[in-house]
Amino acid sequence: TVAVGRDANLPCVVEHLGGYKVAWIHIDRQMILTIHRHVISRIPRYSITYTDNTWLLHVNQAHQDDRGYYMCQVNTNPMISQVGYLQVVVPPNILDIESTPSSVAVRENQNINMTCRADGFPAPKIIWRREDGEEIAVEKKKKVLVYDADVLPLTKVSRNEMGAYLCIATNGVPPSVSKRIILDVEFSPMIWVPNQLVGAPSGTDVTIDCHTEAHPKAIIYWVYNSVMVLPSKKYKTDYTENSYRAHMKLTIRNLQYGDFGNYRCISKNSLGETEGSIRVYEIPLPSTPSKQVTHTTVESRENNIIPSSRNDTTKSLQTDVGYAMKNDLYPGSASSSSSGGSSSAASSSSSMQTSALPGGVAGNSLSSMGSKGSLAIGKSTFYTERPPNEYAASSVAGLLLHRALLFGSGIYLTLL
Repeated sequence: TVAVGRDANLPCVVEHLGGYKVAWIHIDRQMILTIHRHVISRIPRYSITYTDNTWLLHVNQAHQDDRGYYMCQVNTNPMISQVGYLQVVVPPNILDIESTPSSVAVRENQNINMTCRADGFPAPKIIWRREDGEEIAVEKKKKVLVYDADVLPLTKVSRNEMGAYLCIATNGVPPSVSKRIILDVEFSPMIWVPNQLVGAPSGTDVTIDCHTEAHPKAIIYWVYNSVMVLPSKKYKTDYTENSYRAHMKLTIRNLQYGDFGNYRCISKNSLGETEGSIRVYEIPLPSTPSKQVTHTTVESRENNIIPSSRNDTTKSLQTDVGYAMKNDLYPGSASSSSSGGSSSAASSSSSMQTSALPGGVAGNSLSSMGSKGSLAIGKSTFYTERPPNEYAASSVAGLLLHRALLFGSGIYLTLL
């Protein structure tokens, strides 16, 4: 056996030849090739050599026509001969003219047959497989990794079957050959939006995105207020493509009032157009509370309130309470309370904690000992921002109003 184009040598061993002659004959052609050491055939690829009783017929660069039976004959009477067979094998060769072109297109959900023809000797075997290693859906969606036939039938083709298919021809004679056929499955664009509502505060950046599928390749872009969005200091666009899929992102920097609204992602190809909509709305930032949680310690040292907090809001509360004790409950007794109540003030003290509530400060407990009485405040609400003229101490009306507010807020008085 010899591959086409290679050299072949056919030996014939004859002992005790004497004066007889050796001839080589191609039986299939009925052609005498050589007689003894002379070449009779006019085919220059044939030659003869003799060494140690061995007559060697050389066939250079064998052709397929050289395939067949050869006879080595000695012209004795009766004639003696020996017959051999020369097999000339041919590696496979794909016939492009009889096969599907290297690129073929089909609309989604339609049928297509892809064909691959090859010649060679022995006759080649044809197999199909996908270049990406995925299974092939054939025979009513039966899936196989390798399909053995000249024709590959695909029914109701889906976009997932798009890609490169390999037709491979083998016959045991190296090398094997293959043909790569690209199958394009065409369909109009589709879009889906992961988040149709996106909220963000003013002054921040926000990113919105769309996913699209289309083939042929689609033109994809963003539109806001009927104007195409282009990359700029305000907008950043990103596009990632993978086969017929695309992922588009739009980043809006430093959101302002005019940036809130509906953004459209649009995908368009020769078969159609579609779009998705995303609404960007404003999320208000949480306002910083003006009334903070405060902690105040009040001690009855000579009837003077000593603050431990560090904000103006608490000072307002302390001033109001001190004012009520010194001027409202006992007008004119601030100095006497300071001297007469020093011993009791030294032996008794109390504390108050306040916490912010809507519109004021709630005090859990407050007590202060004086020479003539005690003031207890339980579960009272104090406005940390003094309403105008409510606590005016310059007139009797102001004193009465202030006292009414104290009692209305849950302040009660106990005289000793």
